Amino acid sequence: MSRRRLLGLAALAATLALPTLTLPSLASAQAPAARLPERLRSSGTITVGLNPIYPPMEYRNPGNNQLVGADVDLAAELFKRLGLRVAVQEFAFAQLIPSLTTERIDVIWSGMSDLPARRESMDFVNYMRSGAQFVTLARRAGEFPDPMALCGKRVGTARTTSFPKGIEDWSTANCLPAGRPAIIVVGNDSTADARVHLRQERIDAAVQGSETVGYTFSLDPGLYATVGAPFTQVLQGIGVRKNDTALRDAIAVTLQAMIDDGSYGTIMDKYNLPNNKLERAAINGEPLPR
Repeated sequence: MSRRRLLGLAALAATLALPTLTLPSLASAQAPAARLPERLRSSGTITVGLNPIYPPMEYRNPGNNQLVGADVDLAAELFKRLGLRVAVQEFAFAQLIPSLTTERIDVIWSGMSDLPARRESMDFVNYMRSGAQFVTLARRAGEFPDPMALCGKRVGTARTTSFPKGIEDWSTANCLPAGRPAIIVVGNDSTADARVHLRQERIDAAVQGSETVGYTFSLDPGLYATVGAPFTQVLQGIGVRKNDTALRDAIAVTLQAMIDDGSYGTIMDKYNLPNNKLERAAINGEPLPR
């Protein structure tokens, strides 16, 4: 058998192995609430898992300890439209996916990036775009006029996120070909911890999601500065178990209705997230059909 024939068969096998994603129809006569699984329609409650240390997406208001944030408001509005009460369960970020797969929660809604490896255990309803952003101290901004100046420097970020690999990939693609040393990635418990290390000058820069920059900078005016533009692009999503397609589709259709009627945009603007909006809800990166 020829090498070309073998390659063709391999490509066909790979294609056949890919799962087929059927997107929900917006034109269906079935109301979104009617798409819900029976267990949720019977109980009237949905359990949402989150990690409330990621402002402005989800965090505790320092003044009254109330849970607030863009994800909190979006979830409240979306599930109200589906006739469901929201019960929140708080976890460390690393425990969110295990809590979903073991059915302790129904969905994850916690500023989670939609990554291929995560799709192995769940589906994502995409509701916003994000990107990794280098940040340094404003008084050191002159040292780092662009991200290339960070080659060989110590950059901290939350170790449980996608940011460490994003930094390494960027460094490999940019620093090494230019003959510069690789960025030294320093793992921290959270992006907030990374900023503490930054203020203490234990690191030269930090990385956080682009959606958090406006809020962070507003807390300490003049303290921080961005270095370049976001160096990755990723969709964030609501995590739903693979076998919970009815719930996934109900969320996606309702989210699109919120985008269409402007309520989604109002919430995103409330938290200063105009550049993170999506025009179409998506499932695993595939926009819903019009």
